Amino acid sequence: MIATAISSRQFEIIEAAGRLLSASGVSGLTIKNLAREMNFSESAIYRHFNSKEDIIVALLAYLAENMDERLQQITARGLNPLETLEALFVNQLRFFSKNPHFVVAVFSDGLLEESPKINAAILKIMEVKMKHLMPVIMEGQQQGFFTNTIATEELIHIIMGAFRLQMFKWRIADFQFDIERLGQNMLLALITLIKNRSGL
Repeated sequence: MIATAISSRQFEIIEAAGRLLSASGVSGLTIKNLAREMNFSESAIYRHFNSKEDIIVALLAYLAENMDERLQQITARGLNPLETLEALFVNQLRFFSKNPHFVVAVFSDGLLEESPKINAAILKIMEVKMKHLMPVIMEGQQQGFFTNTIATEELIHIIMGAFRLQMFKWRIADFQFDIERLGQNMLLALITLIKNRSGL
């Protein structure tokens, strides 16, 4: 679903920007390169965005909104915490498998760090992740699904760090392996690590 704040043409531009960022980093994302990628004129890009910074902000804002919507649908299903964690993880893997050009958001640190607008957009993505993950882990600990020997925040760091590492391996492999299959293998290993061994 396209974020309501952007037009379909703007969405095409941020998709192309994501491809350039994934392939070449921030230095490769120029209006000139973006126009070439899309077979547009540079002036056509500028009709939709004022700068490279605005394009990156729009990309990150789209991802935050998209993620919030997808994960909200999962947490509203009434699953138990373990099932919810699995569903959240699988949903994220499926999204990036279908949209590898957005994987740059997982590594959004370094995207024009001097830009307050970009930093605010990165913070929003982090807030969305925590908004959905924190209650699931806390509830899972309270109900005996997950270990209580590790603090909730540390469990979240372990989960998010493992996801980030898996996505990094996929990115440097040029997206050539099956991220859904290997990601789900990693999820099973994570659950083995964080599961409450004395309970469920």
